[in-house]
Amino acid sequence: MATGPEQVTEQATESVSAQVTEPLPATTASSARRRVLVVGAGVVGLTCAVALAGDGFEVNVVARDLPPETTSAVAAALWFPYRALPQDRVTAWAAASYDRFTRLAREEESAGVDLVPGAELVRTTSSEPWWAAAVPGLRPLSEPPDGYAGGWEFEAPVVDTGIYLPWLLARLTALGGTLTRQALPALPDNAPILVNCTGLAARALARDRSVTPVRGQLVVLDQVGVTRWWADDTDPGRPLYVVPRRRSVVVGGTAEPGDWDTRPRPETTRDLLAAAARLEPALARARVLRERVGLRPARPAVRVEAQASEPGRLVVHCYGHGGSGVTVSWGCAAEVVGLVRAHVG
Repeated sequence: MATGPEQVTEQATESVSAQVTEPLPATTASSARRRVLVVGAGVVGLTCAVALAGDGFEVNVVARDLPPETTSAVAAALWFPYRALPQDRVTAWAAASYDRFTRLAREEESAGVDLVPGAELVRTTSSEPWWAAAVPGLRPLSEPPDGYAGGWEFEAPVVDTGIYLPWLLARLTALGGTLTRQALPALPDNAPILVNCTGLAARALARDRSVTPVRGQLVVLDQVGVTRWWADDTDPGRPLYVVPRRRSVVVGGTAEPGDWDTRPRPETTRDLLAAAARLEPALARARVLRERVGLRPARPAVRVEAQASEPGRLVVHCYGHGGSGVTVSWGCAAEVVGLVRAHVG
């Protein structure tokens, strides 16, 4: 569910900047078959880059914005399929990502991923969520909060993007990949293998007008002992979520289609804090650390596909993930690797 970062500090930006390199030099035709240019340095772009580099490809990421400056950095990053279709593909991608995040939480503390118990809340009796097959241990909520008819509880990965995005970039660097800051007027037409992970920018760069923003506002609070996450998306325009991290709690949010305004609205913050305190009374006394707004890259269907191009050239599109970029990132990256591998032979 796209929401807000625990922190995007000057130190984090400097850490990422230190890993930005110059573009890779020209290569021979044979080596070019193993070289991939990824456009976009959000969570989807970096995950695709890491997966490709781990599969033996030479990867250069080119992006206008460094990872701490992307929409992904403005994400509560709770594993939770949200505003992404089609359901069958999203469920499969989310299941693969759940498995990968679970392993990271257990084996890579420095990745900033934790497994946190919590529940999706419902106001009327309902069947299992459409993505239930992606979640091990999903079960009915035995004691829902006041005002709710029930819910579905499970242990979900919570990703601290302030830690995780630099961790992804460090993994890419360790695998020999690079990141270059560069604003592009269009998708490059001279890369033998191009992976387009430009998110909302695909509206211009891929000339895809079906990609539109869905504005999400959130508040980051001091951690005051909240240990469970809550999510209520029964109101399409005002989802509510409380996501605890190690040192903070992220509270959101909104879902405002077509709204490009990235300025926080004070009245929205007041409403979010009041709603969150009804779920977690301790938050009523929590200090506000920051207010953030992110623009989810929504599309009628997530686009993960190879596009026909001139002979010998491959373009793979991977964008339009709505509020599920983190949730489906590793599953989508695996599919991208498969498409690239099939092209190389």
